[in-house]
Amino acid sequence: MTVDESRARYVEGITRLIPVDERVRAVAKVRAGGGLTPAPPPQPSAPATTGGPGFLGVLLNVLSPTITVGRADNAVDWLVFGVGGRGEPGSQASVLHHALTVAAKGVGVRTLVLGVTDQRLLLGATAPVGLLSSSAADERAQTDIDLLASVPRTAVTARFGRYRLNWKRLRIDFADGSWLSFHVPLADSGRPLREIAAALSAR
Repeated sequence: MTVDESRARYVEGITRLIPVDERVRAVAKVRAGGGLTPAPPPQPSAPATTGGPGFLGVLLNVLSPTITVGRADNAVDWLVFGVGGRGEPGSQASVLHHALTVAAKGVGVRTLVLGVTDQRLLLGATAPVGLLSSSAADERAQTDIDLLASVPRTAVTARFGRYRLNWKRLRIDFADGSWLSFHVPLADSGRPLREIAAALSAR
């Protein structure tokens, strides 16, 4: 299965999500940016936590990521990965990041897909597959995409560039001042991300 064949299936999957009068301009398989990310949208009341993690909390998180002490996880994320997005709870970046986080917590492996049409930016996730799934199952999943969120193109801008050691990073800025980043592995081509940025810049 070649890269072009996979891309064609992602285009097919995104096309199935949109009305017949809407046109796909760019599609990219992506990963969510790591590091600090926007706070999730407001949820039902929960006990508030106060105070910082302290030196011991940060140290324990560095030694073992499975140990969580207060807000130490955030400190480690920032030290290792930097910033993957910004936004107040309920902002556009917050809503999108929460949607992709929920999708990733389900059973099976899902791939995130960004699509740009002549009207919207779309965030989707492929159907879940197992770690040892067949090639046929993987191909079917690439065309079976669930729409997680969409934003009008007029409310979005994007730019492609380097961040720390990642040379292939897409930053998406929303009209409310929030932003979110996506990337691809260094071994993959950055062309799909550049095409997303160009499609969002075109008017």
